[in-house]
Amino acid sequence: MNAAVHLPLPDLAAEFLLRRDIAFLNHGSFGACPRPVFETYQHWQRVLETQPVAFLGRRIEGLLAEVRATLGQYLNAAADDLALVPNATYGVNIVAHALRLGAEDAIVTTDHEYGAVQRTLRYVCGRSGAQYVEAQVGLPLHDPTEVIERLWAAVTPRTRLIVISHITSPTALIFPVAEVCRRARAAGILTLVDGAHAPGQLDLDLAAIGADFYTGNCHKWLCAPKGAAFLYVRPECQQLIDPLVVSWGYESRRPGASPFVDYFAWTGTADPAAYLSIPAAIAFQQQHDWAQVRTACRALLAEARTRITALSDQEAVCPDDPGWWQQLAIAPLPRCDAEVLKQELYNRHQVEVPIIDWGGRQFVRISVQGYNTPDEIDRLEHGIRQLVQV
Repeated sequence: MNAAVHLPLPDLAAEFLLRRDIAFLNHGSFGACPRPVFETYQHWQRVLETQPVAFLGRRIEGLLAEVRATLGQYLNAAADDLALVPNATYGVNIVAHALRLGAEDAIVTTDHEYGAVQRTLRYVCGRSGAQYVEAQVGLPLHDPTEVIERLWAAVTPRTRLIVISHITSPTALIFPVAEVCRRARAAGILTLVDGAHAPGQLDLDLAAIGADFYTGNCHKWLCAPKGAAFLYVRPECQQLIDPLVVSWGYESRRPGASPFVDYFAWTGTADPAAYLSIPAAIAFQQQHDWAQVRTACRALLAEARTRITALSDQEAVCPDDPGWWQQLAIAPLPRCDAEVLKQELYNRHQVEVPIIDWGGRQFVRISVQGYNTPDEIDRLEHGIRQLVQV
């Protein structure tokens, strides 16, 4: 092991509820919630159950406004430009269904997008007759301009919406979304950024990014409870958005209230505890100097990425540069059965990590969060060496 890698792990590992016998290198899939944040979540559930009518009928509007204000400060966005949603895929669906595309329109995305988002876009295009276009960005990548140029090669006068990940799910790359949004705005094309992996892993400034629509999860790298996410809509675009579920907020006429916020504030009886715990997740990371934690995590991930890549003597998918990846990265593997390797790593080595089939190749996607240890990287490498011919 590289003796220069020092993670602040002993205290942080104890802060999470994860089983310690499992090398959990898959934070990127569903996240993990720290104990104090989870206790806040349970607190709000208990408060709700003590007097549901008072809580949902009298208190919830003000409480959710406080959440949006805190989240808005964290994201550099106005509270009234944020809607709380269960997850980023839900946010993508809101936008994709609301735009009312026609046969003369096209949606352009990339081959690096999350499978559920690709399915959503194909669905709305199939229903409307719009064209679904998947730009072939490919791998490896050496310069962010390659992403922009290859994406823009798929843009035509028909293009109404560009959908792009901030951090891609299958390939774990940070894409240059601010430049894509700037160029799209100049061309009169709407932009939707899927930021599922960005909050908590990157310092976000939604005003600087300039997307028309941005959706992100709080339950992944921000470590909020499951079911906590947001949809940001630029004020000039809010008249384009309708809720997926029409309920009491749709015809609300509250004095001074934002119709956009009202659309999503009440869509039927639901447990708001995950939303109400977002400020606790932000506070937890602030209290634990999360910028330092992320730096330490990236150092351990850089070592893991180098060691696993060396097993197959393949080229890394991108440079070792913070502009390309932070706490989530992929490393190429020798040819293997991805599903079998994933199951055997778990069953025989107690390593929880996704093995990705992408572009006819196999990769391991490694997440490093504050609770991970160098020993867990050793277990991953040892398991791959045993299970794959290297």
